[in-house]
Amino acid sequence: MAKKRAVWLMTGFSLFLLLSGLFSRAFAETPGGAEEMMRRSALVQFYAGNDMKTKVTMRLRSKEGGERVRELLMARRNVKAGGDQKYFILFLQPADVRDMTFLVWKYPQRDSDRWLYLPAIKLVKRIAANDKRSSFVGSDFSYEDVSGRAVEEDNHALLREEKYAGKEVYVVKSVPKDEKSADFGYKVSWVDKGNFVLWKEEYYDKRGSLSRVFTADEVKPIQGFPTTVKRMMKNVQTGHWTEATFGEVKYDLGLADSLFSERSLKNPPKAFAR
Repeated sequence: MAKKRAVWLMTGFSLFLLLSGLFSRAFAETPGGAEEMMRRSALVQFYAGNDMKTKVTMRLRSKEGGERVRELLMARRNVKAGGDQKYFILFLQPADVRDMTFLVWKYPQRDSDRWLYLPAIKLVKRIAANDKRSSFVGSDFSYEDVSGRAVEEDNHALLREEKYAGKEVYVVKSVPKDEKSADFGYKVSWVDKGNFVLWKEEYYDKRGSLSRVFTADEVKPIQGFPTTVKRMMKNVQTGHWTEATFGEVKYDLGLADSLFSERSLKNPPKAFAR
């Protein structure tokens, strides 16, 4: 009897795994399924908690081995889960960017508003929509990479399922609906089946050549949210790369909306800079 019970349990478990796999595949291949998958991944990547604050260290490395380091404080507040957001960034180091600030009001349904304050000349510069793909303060991340690209701007399709670094992932191809809205022809994303963490992303230029590669090099659970605390963006065409490390990550702080204002660009709250 015990033997029959063991066989029954094993058979039931195998059937559960099979059905889980079939459901997972069916979800991904359902019309809109790949888009929903990318939407869930964006929620993990950019919307964890109601708000967030972190200290970011960026290491910029050239092909020749030269290195520059930038330190900054970044805050983010969700106006609506999966929708509008606000970002505020204060640069701490090095001296040439110290006290520079960056503000984003993100609207998934239209172009985001972005401002950059340059303390050396006491000027607030509005970043035009077509500049969102420019390098973020000399790094391999673009302005758009910092706050994320709206999922609805692209058409998404499941390419395959495979393992990446020992994890089961979906591989999704995303093509801009409006080719003028992006500096890439298409991108390919490796998304964790279990928690929708974005582990890797390849960007291909409009000639079809690989241009940049994003990788999540370290992910930790923080306050119940899977958090990418170390990420890399490599420009494979120039050999330049940028590593961003997120430290002192805290969620759900109840950040005041006044932090994310044009007034804070010139005068960041002292409590934020601590």
